[in-house]
Amino acid sequence: MEKDLVVAGQNEASDQVWEPPNPQLEKIPSHVSRDAPSAFERPSEDEYFPEGGRAAWLALLGCFCAWMTAFGLMNTVGTFQAYLETHQLSAYSPAEVGWIFGLYLFFAYCCGVQAGPIFDAIGPRVLTVVGSILISASMLLLGVCHKYYHFIIVFGILGGVGTSLLSTVAIGTIGHYFNVRRGFATGLASCAGSLGGVFFPLMLSSLFASAGFAWATRTLGFIFIFLLIIANILVRSRLSTKPFSRTNILPDLRILKDKTFLILCIALFLIEWGLFMGLSYLISFALDAGIKPALSYQLLSILNAGSFFGRWAPGLLADKIGRFNTMILMISQCLITTLALWLPAATTSDLATKKGLLIAFALLFGFASGSNITLAPVCAGQLCKTENYGKYFATCYTIMGIGTLVGIPIGGEILARGGGNYVGLIVFGGTCYAAGLVFFIWARVRVVGWGLRKANIF
Repeated sequence: MEKDLVVAGQNEASDQVWEPPNPQLEKIPSHVSRDAPSAFERPSEDEYFPEGGRAAWLALLGCFCAWMTAFGLMNTVGTFQAYLETHQLSAYSPAEVGWIFGLYLFFAYCCGVQAGPIFDAIGPRVLTVVGSILISASMLLLGVCHKYYHFIIVFGILGGVGTSLLSTVAIGTIGHYFNVRRGFATGLASCAGSLGGVFFPLMLSSLFASAGFAWATRTLGFIFIFLLIIANILVRSRLSTKPFSRTNILPDLRILKDKTFLILCIALFLIEWGLFMGLSYLISFALDAGIKPALSYQLLSILNAGSFFGRWAPGLLADKIGRFNTMILMISQCLITTLALWLPAATTSDLATKKGLLIAFALLFGFASGSNITLAPVCAGQLCKTENYGKYFATCYTIMGIGTLVGIPIGGEILARGGGNYVGLIVFGGTCYAAGLVFFIWARVRVVGWGLRKANIF
């Protein structure tokens, strides 16, 4: 047996997760079915996690490539939205254009409720192939779109479903190889999304001007194909697949009876509203403020550069001080940067001050928000057995997807009702972060209480 194998349930960090100090919390609530996986069940003692080794790191590299494609595209949404609002879809309001990207995010998250159980049942192979075809086709076809419904189908549906399948594979596969180091491994792989979020907007903004929209999106599609070939070769499941049956691939909504998990989902729902106010409207805000297009488009790359470190460092920290504890710290920073930097940028009339505030906001908000997506499934994994990890994070992502479906259009409607003034939109985003923070603290307190001792690492 390899030296670096870790037995779930016998490791100190794992014990801290699965044995809350309050003995009352170890009992399964009476309203939860005994057949339903619960936050209060221990993982079986024979669950082993390599925590490293050749197979684990190669799988992680494959997940890195899949994540660069899926979350790289998600982090580039603001670039596409700002361009379409002033070109192909200039006749439509920001709220109407926002529905395209809200629909994309909805499918990117919500298809996971089906993809997660399929992953648990048959492994990553089929999901990786289908997701690769859909997201690559989306980018190759996007260049010929010119009507509103074209963008709905090609970007919103094809791109969204492809993103969902690939992200499910990446998150689920990492969860099979890592337990104690899961936060670090997930953060490391998710840095790919930030790298894509830095490189893709810069590439697209340059190609939009030099080669046109069609060839810009085709070039992105060719990059996706290259990355996904690597992902299809390297991504492998560690656990044996279950016998294929209809019940194995159906979502199990009984897990929502777990109140702690439900509270976590509500928290993440609210956080997504706050997150995508910044990701989707930052470029449009800068352009409307009179900042030159070159810098305006670069703001999203600056944000994703900050997010690169915000995905890796909090992931490493989360394995030391607790995943929920780390998320609470990062959500607090998102709230502070939104109200202390972006809001003043919307109220000042001095252009130089506005530029400085926006650059600072993009960098600091990017760092803080980097963990909003990547640590979400890790927190969900705190509340379930490894064999049910796919169902838990997929259900969690589905609820987050419902928030993103309406979140961006709501932001556009707030903007329209405010006569183009962004103050209301920014305050709305900050309020969502504040409410999400309250629910996240509530979920943590339900499991380990208010204490900050080592025994309360969670």
